[in-house]
Amino acid sequence: MADIDLRLKVNGKLQHVQAEPARTLLAILRENLGLTGTKDGCSSGDCGACVVLMDGRVVNSCMVLAPQAEGAEVTTVEGLAGNGELHPLQRAFGETWAFQCGFCTPGMLISCHALLLSNDNPSRDEILGAIAGNFCRCTGYQGVVNAVERAAAELRAARAGREVRNG
Repeated sequence: MADIDLRLKVNGKLQHVQAEPARTLLAILRENLGLTGTKDGCSSGDCGACVVLMDGRVVNSCMVLAPQAEGAEVTTVEGLAGNGELHPLQRAFGETWAFQCGFCTPGMLISCHALLLSNDNPSRDEILGAIAGNFCRCTGYQGVVNAVERAAAELRAARAGREVRNG
């Protein structure tokens, strides 16, 4: 089958990729674009290691075929940091030891980031629900919950500070 010309925005940058229609978004990110933060854990959509945001929704990139990504806006773990600074969620993961081996961390970060985009004060149950599709064999998840709570508090405080300044 002939390659298709795929255009998508990844981490805010327009990308043009030639890919076989059966190629996955995960393969395109890792092999064509060199974004190796997104991991290939199971290749069947079960583990969450390959989670990215696609058009604002959490998706398992191993289950998205190239034609489905045409015109999409994709955020990978590399896209969380900005201006040389880690995202508060990335910092909180380090500060609370929310990871051990690190293999699941990129997918966890994206799932947690998606939660914080829609809910700036999630409960423990909401956090656990957000990461229900992300499997970790190392941590026991408490560090992840702690990290999300810490990052949420920091993001709320930063927003409140901006509101006061712009008041």
